Amino acid sequence: MRHSLFVSGGVTGLALVIHYLFPFFSVALVYFLANVPLFIAGWFFISRRFFIYSTIGMLLFAGAVAWVDVDVPIQDKLLAAILAGLIQGVGSGIILKSVGSAGGTDILSVILLQRFSIRLGTTVLGFNILVLSAAAFFFSLEDALYTLIYLYVSTKIVDLVVTGLSQRKAVFIISPKWEKISARILSEIHRGVTILRGQGAYSAREQQILYTVVTFQEVASLKQIVRKEDPNAFVVVSDTTEVMGHRIGNQPHW
Repeated sequence: MRHSLFVSGGVTGLALVIHYLFPFFSVALVYFLANVPLFIAGWFFISRRFFIYSTIGMLLFAGAVAWVDVDVPIQDKLLAAILAGLIQGVGSGIILKSVGSAGGTDILSVILLQRFSIRLGTTVLGFNILVLSAAAFFFSLEDALYTLIYLYVSTKIVDLVVTGLSQRKAVFIISPKWEKISARILSEIHRGVTILRGQGAYSAREQQILYTVVTFQEVASLKQIVRKEDPNAFVVVSDTTEVMGHRIGNQPHW
């Protein structure tokens, strides 16, 4: 990133902007100092375990920034931005799934996710608007736009790693054979089923509606059960943003 003069997001981006303007301030030092108030917030609003893990992650990250310098032979800035976003997103996602963080806006993102269910990537991208504005003002608009590409790729990969690969599906099933379908979901997929009472607006007939939450990998098995029991069943499968609960929850326990 430094070789391409990209500005990262969050606290790292702030550290890079200060380093570009005042080279005698190292990125690692500015990053370390700027994390102090965020770590205090993490101690009070998240958990002590998260604080300890994040402290380790932040120290490792600061050390890597200070001592690891790998020159990737990519001259095209667009390709460099995409690659940087992939690496950053995968790394941040793995760290967040390990119930810790690398400090910076990761801590703020977890706080907002817990309290307001705002996606991790959404918080990071929104916070980075300030950093991009500074980059466009102090440097060039072109570098700021390349940085925007890098940040967009990074935030999407973070969401994919943290929740995308373990995304849960909410399923509604309307069928006269709801009892058989419900029994097979319980015995074969081993997922809970909620039975809701409904009424058709046109027919005015009462009917039972099955509601269940399954993993992405279990959707195919669920569809197969429904097709075998009632090919004419009405089924709605929708994505979920966040699921909490025993066995089916998909959020790290920070």
